[in-house]
Amino acid sequence: MAPVIKSVELPNQVTLPYVEQGDPSGVPVVLLHGVGDSWRSFEPVLPLLPESIHAFALTQRGHGDASRPAAGYRMRDFAADLAAFLNTVHLEAAVFVGHSMGSSVAQRLAIDHPERILGLVLVSSRASLRNRPGVQELWDSTISKLTDPVDPAFVRGYTTISPSVPQAFVDAMLQEGLKMPARIWKELFKGGLEDDFSGELDQIKAPTLLLWGDQDVSTRSDQATLAAAIAGSRLVVYPGAGHMLHWEEPERFASDLVAFVQGLGH
Repeated sequence: MAPVIKSVELPNQVTLPYVEQGDPSGVPVVLLHGVGDSWRSFEPVLPLLPESIHAFALTQRGHGDASRPAAGYRMRDFAADLAAFLNTVHLEAAVFVGHSMGSSVAQRLAIDHPERILGLVLVSSRASLRNRPGVQELWDSTISKLTDPVDPAFVRGYTTISPSVPQAFVDAMLQEGLKMPARIWKELFKGGLEDDFSGELDQIKAPTLLLWGDQDVSTRSDQATLAAAIAGSRLVVYPGAGHMLHWEEPERFASDLVAFVQGLGH
């Protein structure tokens, strides 16, 4: 059955599309995509989740078919949208599952609004983009120079994707990435290079699961930094998996997510 796409208008006039599934009395789980993606990033995973998980896969501002306000692309802006989203759909708190950029948004939300967090799953995550030669180089050589329409070759080459991921899905996600205008790619990366809240991560007290593929662009030392800063967090390594591990191994991803949620005992 094709997911039903809903949308919500937040008090700040930002409209976010989302897909909702599962038992409304189940544990609320909010799924947050990475840069250039949309709710569809979790399409391979959603059919594998049980009814006991009340899942919300969200498209964040500037992405996909969400609103594209003139400003507001720092992690704190995305986190504020999430707090407003919870209020709008009448949820006190949820488990937040963030991939890449989405994991940074989830970290920021956990620092700013700890009472809204039942648990965190940080996927292909890192504590900060600052002082990363590769990221600075990507900004200098490519992203700072992007113009509309954004070149499909840039979006396609932005993330290396394993051949195990069905081509039709990769093509669909390319189309999602092409919806994002050059100015938002620039704002996101500029903010990422300027934002650094790694010194605040010790404020996160929620149960936290780190999922990481050992072929990812984020490194083992990134995971060690997160694990050291977030008390009681646990790292699970996916051998052979890259940055898009929820696309490459959706069954294992869903299984690890479900086990984590069930372990919270709600």
